[in-house]
Amino acid sequence: MSPEQPTPTPPARPTPPVAERRPHRREHHGRVFVDDYEWLRDKDAPDTRAYLEAENAYTEAMTADQKDLADAVYEEIRSRVKETDMSVPVRAGDWWYFSRTEEGRSYARHCRVPVPPEYASDPADPAGWTPPEVSPDVELPGEQLLLDGNAEAEGHDYFALGAFSVSHDGRMLAWATDVEGDERYTLRFRSLDPEVTAPDEEIPGIAAGVTWARDGEHLFYVTVDDAWRPDTVWRHRLGTTRDADVRVFHEPDESYWIGVGETRSERYLQIALGSKITTEVWCLDSAEPTGEFWCVRPREEGVEYDVEHAVVGGEDRFVVTHNKLAPNFLVAEGPAAPIADLDALRTLVPHREDVRIEGVDAFARVLALGYRESALPRFSLMPLDPESRSGTDAYGDFTPVEFDEVLFTSGPGANPEWHQPVLRFGYGSFVTPGRVYQLDLATGERTLLREQEVLGGYDPAGYVQRRDWATATDGARIPVSLVMSAETARRVDDGEAVPTLLYGYGSYESSIDPGFSVARLSLLDRGMAYAVAHVRGGGEMGRLWYEQGKMLAKRNTFTDFVACADHLVMTGLTAPDRLVAEGGSAGGLLMGAVANLAPEMFAGIQAVVPFVDPLTSILMPELPLTVIEWDEWGDPLHEPEVYDYMASYAPYENVEAKAYPAILAVTSLNDTRVLYVEPAKWVARLRAVSTTANSAERPVLLRCEMSAGHGGVSGRYERWRQTAFEYAWTLRTAGAG
Repeated sequence: MSPEQPTPTPPARPTPPVAERRPHRREHHGRVFVDDYEWLRDKDAPDTRAYLEAENAYTEAMTADQKDLADAVYEEIRSRVKETDMSVPVRAGDWWYFSRTEEGRSYARHCRVPVPPEYASDPADPAGWTPPEVSPDVELPGEQLLLDGNAEAEGHDYFALGAFSVSHDGRMLAWATDVEGDERYTLRFRSLDPEVTAPDEEIPGIAAGVTWARDGEHLFYVTVDDAWRPDTVWRHRLGTTRDADVRVFHEPDESYWIGVGETRSERYLQIALGSKITTEVWCLDSAEPTGEFWCVRPREEGVEYDVEHAVVGGEDRFVVTHNKLAPNFLVAEGPAAPIADLDALRTLVPHREDVRIEGVDAFARVLALGYRESALPRFSLMPLDPESRSGTDAYGDFTPVEFDEVLFTSGPGANPEWHQPVLRFGYGSFVTPGRVYQLDLATGERTLLREQEVLGGYDPAGYVQRRDWATATDGARIPVSLVMSAETARRVDDGEAVPTLLYGYGSYESSIDPGFSVARLSLLDRGMAYAVAHVRGGGEMGRLWYEQGKMLAKRNTFTDFVACADHLVMTGLTAPDRLVAEGGSAGGLLMGAVANLAPEMFAGIQAVVPFVDPLTSILMPELPLTVIEWDEWGDPLHEPEVYDYMASYAPYENVEAKAYPAILAVTSLNDTRVLYVEPAKWVARLRAVSTTANSAERPVLLRCEMSAGHGGVSGRYERWRQTAFEYAWTLRTAGAG
């Protein structure tokens, strides 16, 4: 450079937003917490919007150098996905139902074709259960377009389908949409028969899902209260106004939510009520939809049960899955009538300490048992003897459906028909793309109907999966699932610590099961390992595993995750400067807690719609879904011990003046489950207190989707963009991009 030329001035590093401190005093049980950022709860305030927009601008500036990588990941996802594709048709009644997706379109087109007449009259004939071949751009004979999601989404920034239900006679479609992201849907009707006129009516403000009665004239839906709790079931008759709808059930207890459905046999309509620890079921003959529902068994605190209808030896029977004196549940059966005593029912599947029973699907020929063993979801089948004259000897033994991979997920799939002679089930693993099988119930023969197609020459042999076990601070063995490319595995064997993403959830007894991801290949092919920490609070290892990670044992969830991270480092898989943690929603609480607990273990932490201010939220019963959460976390509003325990781990109020890893928080403005204000406040406090939050090396970033809900953006292309952005951040933070 010649002396005449000035020295270039390096571009100024973006300046992070600084939220104004406006102290707000919170006092309960004599404990005081001063919250400087509670003012951000006012969603419509200009200052709040301005702050969120400033955070988005800062995040965009700080990740500008990752844009090329994000674009590359996005194109890789698109290149591997068969964008013009069809689902495997599912038979229901006299129709085969399926969906079409087309390149360049974000949403599916829902279609159907008639079952050939020679098979429609006899649903028990196996020959009538071979689904038709669906090809791109080729319309099948008699194909009918029921709903085009792209047309319905036009003009909206957000679109979600909350109900898609065809009446039993196949003549009317009930469908519901949400265009705000707040999970309140508008119900509409569409005629599927030229001889039937659809009513010109809308029912706004319903919860997801609707259930038809068998008469095709009545259907049932649920509405929510001001706290977004599903609390009321309504009966609607086609052709009448909403004002004429009948409230058939209301649940006043704010710790319970409510749902409506029907048994697979279509014999009974069901209303199911549940808290986190108690359930109650009401039934009504579907042929008499204007009748009164009757209670199967009154609620008893701590007892959960569900009911399926079976016909055995010509008798109506109830198959009941319950946990009375059986923490991991058992399966019993008895008459289709109110149950006075669960202990008086005949046991079909006894309780086991090492197997968590998850439920039973009942068909005319078989019972399908879903269960969890060795942290894997599995299923088994029990034939029902159609020749038996009595329900006392009509049951056989459950036979597991076996697979040959060390890690996998399996379970019954779409099986709407009661009399079907085949069973549709799904299967997949971290390395095996999702498969749909059909099992002949008479012969046991399996037919592969579909395997998820991965474009670009994907070879499962190029990837490996395995199960490790970490040791918790109290000695518990925590399963850790791992997947990586074969090349990355060789590098690990040679002693190299590789970039790793460690995912965790650990709440609500939800399990993170082995499953294939097209998008994840962009991480694996860049040399990252992907791990899942199956920490306590989840359901992978049974009910006790869940109970050891909730309420006053919640800290086990956090220390388990740190133990899993430590295991990955100590075994040589990775190193702290190459390890990124990720979790969403309640898993975002986990992320916030481990950021405080062991920040030195991670290069970065990604928290998606994170529940990082749990104490503030659960102290406010007027907020959406708060009261029903007390069975999961405890009731800090009325119990000082719970307040103190939650205060000891709540991520927001335990931020300290110390070094934190890089943090990316992702939220949505219209989320009704975890309000945007939680991550917004958390990020503001980190910036004010942490010694590293404003550094270029370990920045704290917030990205708020301004027109989305709890599940993030809608439309597959926008979701891929979101995933690509997050993966680019993960790759760079772990040193792999």
